[in-house]
Amino acid sequence: MTTATDLRPSRPFARPAWEEEPTAVGRGLKGVTLAVVCLLILGPLWVVVLTSLSDAATITGAGGLVVVPGHLTVQAYAEVLSGGAVTRAVLISIGITLVGTAISLVVSVLAAYGLSRPGSFAHRPILVTMMITMFFGAGLIPSYLLIQDLGLMDSYWSLILPGAVSVFNLLVLRSFFMGTAPELVDAARIDGAGEWRILWQVVLPLSRAVVAVIALFYAVGYWSSWFSASLYLNDQTRYPLQNVLNSFVLRHQAPTGMSQAISTGAVPGLSVQMAVMVIALVPVLCVYPFVQKHFQKGMLIGAVKG
Repeated sequence: MTTATDLRPSRPFARPAWEEEPTAVGRGLKGVTLAVVCLLILGPLWVVVLTSLSDAATITGAGGLVVVPGHLTVQAYAEVLSGGAVTRAVLISIGITLVGTAISLVVSVLAAYGLSRPGSFAHRPILVTMMITMFFGAGLIPSYLLIQDLGLMDSYWSLILPGAVSVFNLLVLRSFFMGTAPELVDAARIDGAGEWRILWQVVLPLSRAVVAVIALFYAVGYWSSWFSASLYLNDQTRYPLQNVLNSFVLRHQAPTGMSQAISTGAVPGLSVQMAVMVIALVPVLCVYPFVQKHFQKGMLIGAVKG
């Protein structure tokens, strides 16, 4: 027997709380949270930049790091970029970053495309072997002995070749390549295109977003790396910028050509340290805004396809 209760419409499915329209209080809390996060990020950057632009009197009056602007000067940057150890380290880091990123990107794209094609030679064994290296490494001592046996000690290649390929980046590229419309690839093959032409004229133009993001990842990795140079480079005159920064800021060892200017008080040592830090940050800050728009499409879509 049907009752009145059975004829009632069923209760509509309730949406999750995060899909509901935020209240005024919720929007206010989000604004406050974003403001606090911005202050936590931009506050230290403001202090570093301001200290690097301050003279000795302003730094002395502030008791160290400067928060309120005083007398501004670019004397520290002029001293850092006057052709000494820091200038040489900047050029070395730029060279390593450009060459390393180019090599890593070419190898990663070629490997990812080969592993993304169905029926490619030894597809699964190669893929499994590469994935194992993500979880198990040989260790520091075997890596050092390998670099030594290959004759790469005191060579810039020791900073590029060991980390030339990131398996994570390769898997992201592979997933994105696998999402390329099969109709486009089949049409190119019907027109007589080979694998090289398909990769260059079909797959890569459709994958600019993920390639740009992966290139940024590789570039930031090479630019920020200092541990490899501290292991494999015995000649400190060949150090990249991050190692010079580490020696200067943490070990308080002034780069060659600056010790006299700092000891005589002509240039405040703290402002020079902050200037080197700013120079180390500038390239990433300049490149990131141009690649930011590709992050969602390049990383999120590339990570879930396939």
